[in-house]
Amino acid sequence: MAKRARGSVRPGQRRPIDKRPASTAPAASTAAAAPKPAGLSEAELERAAVLEADLLAQERTAEQARTRARQRPAARETVSSSGTLAVAGRNEYAYVARDVKDIVRIASLLIGILILLWLLIDVWQVIPIGG
Repeated sequence: MAKRARGSVRPGQRRPIDKRPASTAPAASTAAAAPKPAGLSEAELERAAVLEADLLAQERTAEQARTRARQRPAARETVSSSGTLAVAGRNEYAYVARDVKDIVRIASLLIGILILLWLLIDVWQVIPIGG
């Protein structure tokens, strides 16, 4: 087994806790040298007010966008409900017609490939299979 070097830490283990007395800790001397400020300066207060105003403006624009998004579907419903059922169906299920056209196109392509293979293998015997 290899000897460990002093102060090294294996993966998954913590470093040993420093047990020096509080009077010799270097952090205590720096804390006593620099007094903490009692409050915020005028510049910091002005900066905070500007940031708060920016946040409120962003919240307002987001709320307006949400209300506009809620009003759009309601406007669409009133237009589609005033027409006949066929008009409403055409508007609501346009994606179904597009999907059916795609299915028909793919199915016709596959049938065409099967017919071409049948011609090449059985009729013209260009591709010999079996005996």
